[in-house]
Amino acid sequence: MFFDNWFGLFRILVVGILAYVAIIFWLRLSGKRTLSKWSAFDFIVTVALGSTLATVVLSKDIAFFEGILAFGLLIGLQFVITFLALRFNWLRKIVNSKPCLLLEKGEFLTEKMRVERVTESEIRMAIRARGVAAVEEIEAVVLETDGSLSVIKKSSNDSRTSLSDVS
Repeated sequence: MFFDNWFGLFRILVVGILAYVAIIFWLRLSGKRTLSKWSAFDFIVTVALGSTLATVVLSKDIAFFEGILAFGLLIGLQFVITFLALRFNWLRKIVNSKPCLLLEKGEFLTEKMRVERVTESEIRMAIRARGVAAVEEIEAVVLETDGSLSVIKKSSNDSRTSLSDVS
């Protein structure tokens, strides 16, 4: 129950190190997009990579090179999907959510906040983190596709170009 044999421990040590090096190699090869702030799609791929790594290290039924191929497959699929999502708007809508406006011109948009499950307190915290004392000084707070809150201060001109893709 606690110890089977030395070979099992040696296998975990060797395969663990090799798999770790291999996943770093694949992630570096795939580019910065794989390691950027996560959308839901990126989160799923990351969890799948972690699960694959654990399986490769701990399961004697999975050969090392099968695990390496699985890493490559997951990262390759993510690369292909993000590449295609840049070119096809309909796929981008499936893969990435749209940013959502939660506060506009100092007014909380309570219905959108309810749908997105964001509280006034969380929005106020984001505003404070930006160094702003009064909610009325804020043009907008946006829930971004990666789950972060963007705070946009009011400006002297009425341009709202950064909000053009926000619903």
